[in-house]
Order: sequence, then structure tokens, then C-alpha cells
Amino acid sequence: MQININADLGESYGCFTIGNDDALLGVVASANVACGLHGGDPQVMQDTVLNAKRKGVSIGAHPGFADLHGFGRRAMSLAEDDLVALLVYQLGAVAAMGRAHDWPISHVKPHGALNNQACADPALAAIVADTVARFDPALILLAPAGSELAAAGQLAGLSVRFEIFADRTYEADGQLTPRSVEGSVLHDVGEVCDHVMRMMDRGGIITRQGLLIETRFDSICVHGDGRTAVGIANGIRSALLAAGHQIRPLNEMS
Repeated sequence: MQININADLGESYGCFTIGNDDALLGVVASANVACGLHGGDPQVMQDTVLNAKRKGVSIGAHPGFADLHGFGRRAMSLAEDDLVALLVYQLGAVAAMGRAHDWPISHVKPHGALNNQACADPALAAIVADTVARFDPALILLAPAGSELAAAGQLAGLSVRFEIFADRTYEADGQLTPRSVEGSVLHDVGEVCDHVMRMMDRGGIITRQGLLIETRFDSICVHGDGRTAVGIANGIRSALLAAGHQIRPLNEMS
């Protein structure tokens, strides 16, 4: 099957370096570029776009809550007008950078707590999806498989690609295990590759309890800030290719 590997990149800022973007851009097929509020800054954003262009990696906007200290992973509750403004501001930043360097964004993937909350809350999911559709209805929405966000994207008329997470465990309801739970984030390359290939072979999400939730998925996410991210991405890519799968950018998948 055709499958995409994506990673959250461009999250360094100022003198702080997060992850190894250069190495990951040599492995993944699509990059979710931080928009400057949970991570990233103008120079990092520009460097990420240019590096992705050089390596033929498609790019998307990766908007999150304005939470630099919490890396966008702390839950927040915003009024609809505030959230819409926050999203448009971030989408516009990455879209402008991509346009200026002739490497336009092709997708949007919310970050961290915004993504997690939108996956479980239909009202929040609708705000996110409708805002993306108004900004540019041609954009792909990259959303977790089986989530309220994915459903809202389809209702908004967006092209939706469904993702699973390589380095995270799942609960019986299909939601990610909270990061506060020990073992919710996987760091061992072999363990992550086994986790991914089980989901590929069985056609769905494998929960922490060993249950199968059958679902279509198009993309596999590797968190770029993890200490073993590059090894995990390389391991997954090698395992997928060895199994006969084709790795494609999101905007080139049929």
C-alpha cells in the first residue's frame, strides 16, 4: 500500500535546539512545520521550508496553542473567536513562508493539546476544520484515524488523511494514552517498529490492552522532538520498504 511518514519539525527557537530536523528530513515524506507559538521562530521556519524543498519533502502548517513554556501540550479553553484568530495567524505564517520560497504548504496538522482536544471534542473539531476550510479549502487535513477531528474535516469538505502515531500507545477508545501514564511514549526503535508493523499488518490501531480497532490510515507520525526520533524514523522506513509498501508525500498519495 501507499503510506506516508510525517514528523513535527521546525520546533527549535532562538538558541534552543529541539530534535534533529536535518536528519529527519532525509527520512520522512512530509513535515509539519511549527508556526511560532508552541515552538519555532521566523528563521527556523524559513530554514525548515528551504530544507524540505531541497529534499523533496512536502510541508504543512502545525498550529498549536500559544504555549511556548508548555510546548503546546497543556490543555486550554479558548473562545471561538480567539481560537479562529490563533489558527489563521499561524496558518498564514507558514503559508506565506512557503509561498515566498516556492514550496507551498499542502496540509494542516494541529499540534499537541489542540490536536488531542479536537480529537475528542466535536465542537472544537468543527472550529478547527471550518477554519482550515475557510483559509484554503484545497488543503489536506491530517488527523488521527477515527477521531472527531477527522470526521469534522470530512464534513467541512476537506480532503482528510488519517494518521497513526508510531511512538505512542492507544487506549481502548482509540485515543492516545495520556503522557502522564508511564509507558505512553515509546522510545525503543525495535518496539516502535514492531508496534507500527502490527498495525500495518492488521489494518488498524492496536491498543495498549492488545485490542484491534479496525480503521483506515494513510500516514505514520514520528514525533521529531524525541531523543530516538531519527532511529525510529529510519527503522520504520526500512521496515515498510522491506514489506513492499510505497512511501509517498501526502500531496502525492492517490
